[in-house]
Amino acid sequence: MRTILLAGLFSLVGTLLGTRLLITFLVRKGYGQFIRDDGPTSHNTKRGTPTMGGIVIILAVDLAYVIAHLITLTPPTIPAVLVLYLFTGLGFIGFLDDWTKIRKQRSLGLNAKGKLFGQTFVAISFAAAALLWEDQRGLTPASPAISFLRDISWAHLPIWLAALWIILLIAGASNAANLTDGLDGLLAGSATMVFAAYGILSIWQFNQWCGRTSSYSPQCYDVPAPHDMAVVAVALAGACFGFLWWNAKPAKIFIGDTGSLALGGAFAGLAVTTRTEILLAILGGLFVIETLSVMGQVGWFKLTKGKRLFKMAPIHHHFELKGWAEVTVVIRFWIICGLFVSAGLGIFYAEWLSGL
Repeated sequence: MRTILLAGLFSLVGTLLGTRLLITFLVRKGYGQFIRDDGPTSHNTKRGTPTMGGIVIILAVDLAYVIAHLITLTPPTIPAVLVLYLFTGLGFIGFLDDWTKIRKQRSLGLNAKGKLFGQTFVAISFAAAALLWEDQRGLTPASPAISFLRDISWAHLPIWLAALWIILLIAGASNAANLTDGLDGLLAGSATMVFAAYGILSIWQFNQWCGRTSSYSPQCYDVPAPHDMAVVAVALAGACFGFLWWNAKPAKIFIGDTGSLALGGAFAGLAVTTRTEILLAILGGLFVIETLSVMGQVGWFKLTKGKRLFKMAPIHHHFELKGWAEVTVVIRFWIICGLFVSAGLGIFYAEWLSGL
């Protein structure tokens, strides 16, 4: 438990202090955000606000994980390292995207092919390592079975199909987080709640873990390194919460694609290693709504040859254009996110109770 608390504390302090330093550096260099011309006009005042804030989140989480383990003299685990690899690797792709926007002075970054290639490479390498590496008990970080609250017994897949499922999950989660990043504090606040939920979930899995000799419950969880997954999840929650100090309206810095792709990858990585892949759609229900709003907008536009389902997508911009203040949209969306997270944790605990 000390490792978990230290990781959360160090990542929280890291983003609280580190973001201030990053803002100063970016302002001095003139590295600011470019705003979409077709976006809400109220966002024009945000032009020039420093971006790439995800850099400090990535550094804070990775360093907090390492420092916490050094202090408590506990070894890192492969599943946790793989999740951090996915988190950092997708963050690097996002950084290249943000840097391209700044260098070329435009609101569009990497071209679609380049961005897709980078995301696919990181996802494939994560899936391959997670499905092939085994611990002493013969358990791999990723299961070849689709999971909801545990592995679904009848949903075992051939390894190539399991890899494809994991890759699609990573693509969906990272792009969902990217779409949700559009209002001051919306992504950081929502991500804090989802990561905190995974922290609670992983601690519960560790307390009921099949790998502990003291665990005799028929409902024990056969998952890899649940304690270390809690360390990662709490570090992520702490980093996002600390970053929110600077990102809440009016934002002094934006998280950028650096942060949004990284956080989305972390969602997927935690879902895979905790065997809760489908549960992620409930815990991250807000992100699902944001993604579906974009898909619905595009589909309806093509189907009706020019009509729009929403005033603008993703859906948070729709409510802005309806006249809601930005802070009102963010707080109400946080409430929605909290309800989904509560529902997801409730379902997770109810399943365990039902098996007693």
